[in-house]
Order: sequence, then C-alpha cells, then structure tokens
Amino acid sequence: MSAPLITGVGISDFGRFPDLTEEALAQAAILAALKDAGLGLRDVQAFYCGNALGGHLPGQRALRELGTGGEAVYNIDNACSSGATAFHLALQALRAGQYETVLVFGMDHLSGLGGGALPLNGRDWNNRRGLIMPALYAMRAKRYMHEHGISAEALADVSVKNRRHGVHNPIATFCREVTREEVLSSRMVADPLTLLQCCPGVVDGAAALVLSTRPAQGVGKPVRVLASVVQSGLFEIHQVDMTEAEITRRAARLAYEQAGVGPRDLSLIELHDAFTISELLYYEALGLCERGEAPRLLASGATALGGRIPVNVSGGLLAKGHPPGATGVAQIVELCEQLQGRAGRRQVGGARIGLSQVTGGGIWGVDHAACSIHILAA
Repeated sequence: MSAPLITGVGISDFGRFPDLTEEALAQAAILAALKDAGLGLRDVQAFYCGNALGGHLPGQRALRELGTGGEAVYNIDNACSSGATAFHLALQALRAGQYETVLVFGMDHLSGLGGGALPLNGRDWNNRRGLIMPALYAMRAKRYMHEHGISAEALADVSVKNRRHGVHNPIATFCREVTREEVLSSRMVADPLTLLQCCPGVVDGAAALVLSTRPAQGVGKPVRVLASVVQSGLFEIHQVDMTEAEITRRAARLAYEQAGVGPRDLSLIELHDAFTISELLYYEALGLCERGEAPRLLASGATALGGRIPVNVSGGLLAKGHPPGATGVAQIVELCEQLQGRAGRRQVGGARIGLSQVTGGGIWGVDHAACSIHILAA
C-alpha cells in the first residue's frame, strides 16, 4: 500500500463575510482542492470536517448541495485544533487501508457570533471569572517579560513581522504593514497586549485538502507527511510555569522522532500566533532556541521571510485571520504551496520540510487542551 500523499489543496478568502455562510466558504475550498488534485467529488470515499463553532452536523451541511453519494462524513471539534485533528484522523484511515482517497476540510464563520473574544463555555470556572484567552495570554506575556527582562517592543515586533508577511498573501484578512509604534499605540485589550497583538476576533474562512494513496493526477507535486501528532493537555494540580508551552514541547518531541528530523532541518514553520507572546513561547517549545532567547531570535531576522527559519510567512493568525475550525488545515495548505514552489511573493527559497503547529484551549485546569503538529516534505 502506498503512503498517503497530499494531492490537492484549496482555500477560501479569509475575512469578514456576513452575507456568506460557512457552508459556501467550505464549498469554495473543497471544489478548489478537488480541481487542484484533478479529481471529482465522486472520487472521494470519505470526508473529514474540522469545525469549532458551527453547530450541529457541519460537514453534512457543507456537502449536501454538492451532490455527494452518501459517503461517510466525520465531524471533528477539538477547539482551534479541529481542522488539524481531522487531518490526523484522515491519515490514520488511509494508512489502515480503510480508504484510498479522502478530503479534509475546516471551516468557521465568526461574523454571526457578534464579535469580541471567542465564545467559551459559561459553566467553566475560568470563563465565569473572566479569565478568557486574551487575559490568559496577557498573564503569560507579563510573566515572560518579568522573567527575561524584555520590553513591550519585542512583543510588538511579532505583529510587525507577520503583518508584513500577510501583505503577500492574497487570502489574508489584513494586507497592510504596520509599524512598531502603531502596534503599541493601538487600543489596549489586556495589558500588555494591544489590539494589533491579538488575532482578529471576527474572521470567516475555510480550507481543504485531498489525501490519497492512489497515483496523483493533479498539477502540483504531491506532498509527503513525515509526522502527524495530536496530544492533549495535562490536568494541572500543582503550580505551573505559564511561560512553558508544555503540550507543544511534548508534541514537537514526538513529531521530530516520528519524522526523523530536528528543528534545524526545517525550512519554514506555520504556528499558532493567536497573540504575539504565543509565537515567542512556541519558538522555544519547538526547539528553535533556548528558554528566554525567543526575542533575540526574532530580532535577528531569522524568523522573517528570507531568514534562516521563516515563521508564519502566510501572515499567521495575526494577519491571515483565525476561523478556528479552518486554521489547522489552512496552515497545511500554506506548507504545501511553499513545498511545491507555488507561494508567489511569499515563497521561501528552497523549501523542503515544513512544520505546522496549532493548539486549542478554553477549559479550567488544562493550560492547552489540544495540540496538533504536522511535518511535511516536498
């Protein structure tokens, strides 16, 4: 049996589209991925849908108007890691020989939710007391700044870099460069995180991938999957270090072992920069640098386009946007386009191996509830 390959990718625009539905966005991404793979809808034997906030039976709702033949539809909700988890499960089915060709898609439509922070479970202890995501990451940022003696400028520079990258991504929500001063002077959300240091709260979008063990028929060179890891968070019963991204470090170690590569082998990374501090913490958890060294790595230019290990050349969540169910799939779409040399003005020269990392959280007692890491190769 042949190893599963990614043979087609598709993605919708990311932005605020109140007059569209998440089903329409998903359909656009699905049809684009099928066209890229050189396949028709009836060539697909199963569908895997990642969706965090869309309600009941999102996959069936997205597919019903496309004329599918009653194939299996699997709906996966794992918070912001939903789409990446769907991809992981689809890989397992292909490797087990259950199917030969499947389609993975992720989608969310936040325009209808009223704006602001993502809605979380009102019964949760943290959420009832206002410890929602911006507050949690602000606490992380404050602690990191205190322990490592960094300034607010270092946080702002993450946003400056990623929004500069986003200018070159035609589907990104924000396609405008910003200065450090603009970032720091934007409205305060949760000290020290200003508005331009938080991913936009109202973004709609979808992304899709075709996976197959059959010979590829599309125009792009198929992309190999070297590693696929999903981990869950640990219930915290003792005092923890808020600047340690434990679940990402653990998942990364497993992914590197599975792929037989290390951080220095990577050509680029797409990671979960929901807030500027997130990117710095994940540099360290992914092994790009030692603890406390992330600001210096950023300042060196190593993680910018043209640097040694570009991070979030798509613009990341800060510029591209973050419809939670779609994000993990969109990251993989970006890696595929880079590894195939199809990324246009944001192309990373000589890209051979890419890593995607996405987390999901929002419950008391578990720092991050889920983390998915994938390593792909040309």
